Amino acid sequence: MRRLAIITARGGSKRIPRKNIKEFCGKPIIAYSIEAALESGAFDEVMVSTDDKEIAEVALAYGAKVPFYRSEATSNDYATTNDVLAEVLGEYEKRGEKFDAFCCMYPTAPFLKAERLKTAMELLESSDADKVFPVVAFSFPPQRAVVVREGRLEFQYPEYMYTRSQDLEKQYHDVGQFYCFKTSSFFEHEFWTGKIIPLEISELEVQDIDNETDWKIAEMKWQILHKRM
Repeated sequence: MRRLAIITARGGSKRIPRKNIKEFCGKPIIAYSIEAALESGAFDEVMVSTDDKEIAEVALAYGAKVPFYRSEATSNDYATTNDVLAEVLGEYEKRGEKFDAFCCMYPTAPFLKAERLKTAMELLESSDADKVFPVVAFSFPPQRAVVVREGRLEFQYPEYMYTRSQDLEKQYHDVGQFYCFKTSSFFEHEFWTGKIIPLEISELEVQDIDNETDWKIAEMKWQILHKRM
């Protein structure tokens, strides 16, 4: 089974300028995704899909390949992840290269571990699943959510008001680090449809980085986890 790692790194980040190559605890943040993919040994090729020359140079410096640049159609604010992945697979096919499975990875995932990628790809290969997606459990039961209506607090789900926390169904959310696919089924299903196997990730390995405050929190968390404070 041939496997491809696709790290999606567009150049036009708005909320955090140059986000994908901004320095994070000593190196460009994209380096963490590249290094995790290479260290996992789970892929025949690790590539970065970008429209940006500087991002491409950083990617190459850390060992990834940039065999082609993104088209204008997949470089704008309206292009979906599916659009980018389909274009990458199509470009490889034009070059006579096909992959049985692939992993879409985000370039701002410094908590990503090589062993998680390896496990996810092994799960995908050994099962009848179309996809393997990492998830993390909500730290607080969503069933206990409260909302503000007309200035007053109310339970969103009053039917769970007196249910013990341990009796509530465990719920999860998307980790936002990577997604593994069998290529054959990728073109048959929407992103979040098909047979998806979850890979549960510890909350310690998860951190959204959507703005400058998130970035600072992520750096502090990373330093604590790596005992550098």
